[in-house]
Amino acid sequence: MGKIVRFDTAQTRPFRRPHKRSTVWNPSGTTIFNIGMLAFIAFWFVPDYLDYPAQPTSLALSTTDTESASFSLCHSGGGTNCVVDGDTIWYQGDKIRIADIDAPETHPPGCAREAELGTAATNKLQSLLNVGAFSIERIDRDTDRYGRQLRILTRGGESIGGMLVDDGLARWYEGGRRPWC
Repeated sequence: MGKIVRFDTAQTRPFRRPHKRSTVWNPSGTTIFNIGMLAFIAFWFVPDYLDYPAQPTSLALSTTDTESASFSLCHSGGGTNCVVDGDTIWYQGDKIRIADIDAPETHPPGCAREAELGTAATNKLQSLLNVGAFSIERIDRDTDRYGRQLRILTRGGESIGGMLVDDGLARWYEGGRRPWC
């Protein structure tokens, strides 16, 4: 017959060392304090050493934006606080050409694509101006050949025209006219 196998749970086994794993880092309170101090020093003093600010400057710049109005749309003639197209506005009786961008023409557009982009740029500029305060910055040239004041509009130090460029509704002005069609 077959041999009887007995299973005894009390049977002793030889001691086996567990698999050697990498040591787990268990920092003491002093180590954590030292790491915290290094982080504090790096945040506050290293930027001064590298000559760039530790705090974002856009928050400080936004308090200097002092211009604001409720802008409507205007398409011809003079106006008060209205958007003519994607790169021209009337503000407090002055016609201002946004100097750092070129937006598609709307009066008259050269093609259907330009008309569509021009309308979108005009509406986007109106909404950007109605969001809140902005600044008007002069450039080296005061007016263009049409008598419009050449200015750059910014909010918190960032070009509002650049926001239109980022959305694909304008391009950076490089001089002269370039077709949109």
